[in-house]
Amino acid sequence: MAVSTQLLVGIAVIYLAMILGVGYYGYKKTKSADDYMVAGRNTPPIVLALSYGATFISTSAIVGFGGMAAQYGMSLMWLTVLCIVVGVIIAFIFFGKRVRRKGKELGAMTYPELLGKIFASKKIIYGISIIFVASMPLYTAAVLIGGARFIETTLGIPYMTALLGFAVIVALYVIIGGLIAVMYTDAVQAAIMFVGMGILLVFTYIMLGGVTAAHSALEAMTPLVPDNLIAMGMTGWTSMPEFGSPLWMTVITTLVLGVGIGVLSQPQLAVRFMTAKDGKSLNRAVPMGALFIVMMTGVAFTVGPLTNVYFMQTSGQLALEAAGGNADSVIPLFINSAMPELFVIIFMLTLLSAAMSTLSSLLHTMGTTLGGDLFSRIKGAKYSVRANQAGIGIMLLVSILLAVVMPGSIIARATAMFMGLCTAALLPAFIHGIISKRPSRLAATWSIFAGAAGWLLWTVFAHTAESSALGICNMLFGVNTLVSSPWCYLDPLVVGTVLSVIVLLILLPLDKKRVTKEEQMALQ
Repeated sequence: MAVSTQLLVGIAVIYLAMILGVGYYGYKKTKSADDYMVAGRNTPPIVLALSYGATFISTSAIVGFGGMAAQYGMSLMWLTVLCIVVGVIIAFIFFGKRVRRKGKELGAMTYPELLGKIFASKKIIYGISIIFVASMPLYTAAVLIGGARFIETTLGIPYMTALLGFAVIVALYVIIGGLIAVMYTDAVQAAIMFVGMGILLVFTYIMLGGVTAAHSALEAMTPLVPDNLIAMGMTGWTSMPEFGSPLWMTVITTLVLGVGIGVLSQPQLAVRFMTAKDGKSLNRAVPMGALFIVMMTGVAFTVGPLTNVYFMQTSGQLALEAAGGNADSVIPLFINSAMPELFVIIFMLTLLSAAMSTLSSLLHTMGTTLGGDLFSRIKGAKYSVRANQAGIGIMLLVSILLAVVMPGSIIARATAMFMGLCTAALLPAFIHGIISKRPSRLAATWSIFAGAAGWLLWTVFAHTAESSALGICNMLFGVNTLVSSPWCYLDPLVVGTVLSVIVLLILLPLDKKRVTKEEQMALQ
């Protein structure tokens, strides 16, 4: 759909002026490294909830996972359930309060520093930092791709122009304003996302003749499921894949568990808890956070499958066929093909908000990790705002390069890969660290190593989606994967996490020299 250039430019200018204005507010409020790193530990509950939600929900959820839902159906709704129960309720009430308290007690300002001080180990700080610096650009690139592809599709401008312009604008207010700027712009962007996704759901049902008609039409399309998906276990767009089938393995272990459980160990989310004033602030943030997640993921996983009905009625094609085989293009194509001009613009702002809110948080996390946890600490210096700013710039460049070379239909998978690695390597040690009064440095160190190693080995040699693409297994052994179906579809997250838990449980009773409070406080 052709969009009026003048209208588009006018709204875009207003939007960017508003975001940069909020970013400037963050800059004026930032007086110290504590403000830059953890927003002064005094964030209002509503801002905390919206920032957490907007950081969690990126273009990956809307564009990437929406496209996957168009391909695999409404079985992804289980991810919405996990996102609410695990990603909000458990995260805020069980994890959040402990992270906030530990962070304040130990004076920690980043995720690696928090775990490093809990276990009184600089090696853990360096190890976690290396994991983030090596893997987080993958997720960041996926977010960049989601925003840039929609701008490209909507405005008809070159992909590289959209990518670079988008990245530079976000980097500007992150570098200048720190976490205060990030969180307050997140809150504004979350409000835009909430409205945009609500309108998308309503318009989709109106266009397809109502709720009942839309879902009945989708169910009636079951005989049209492609043969390759039937062979993998797909039973329709409104039902779960066959239990234990390759597709069931992919949907449950990669897409649902990868994000639904993976959220608990995300550094850009965990640091939000350290910005809260007290435990009551976290409790007050839960209802708004849950409502936001329901709207974002629920709408994406509903509209995604329903795009098949629209494209079949208008072009005689399934959604993935209409998008040229690229799942990342399904939602942008649907919006531009089916929606009124004004909503195309509103949804562009929705996606820009989703991408910018997550991107800003990722850039801040990567910058503080590279500039603070690695560079400054190796030099024996205190956290430096300038070092963090330089770290942001470097990691942004790496992420842009990845966004240029990564293939199509990669957004959801790249997201799941990053979250899977964080879960496998960090979640068991993280849980042990925040609940134990005398944590085990030995058990945590080897648990992190075992989880990361297990995830990596399964990714390279067993999980067919990555092992086939990487080609290392084929080069060494002459086959794409060392395990047979359906186990080659079992996500590395499951293997790595189980291994990490086993190592932790074995070593805990063997470690007689637990970390003391004095050791934690002594670590600089």
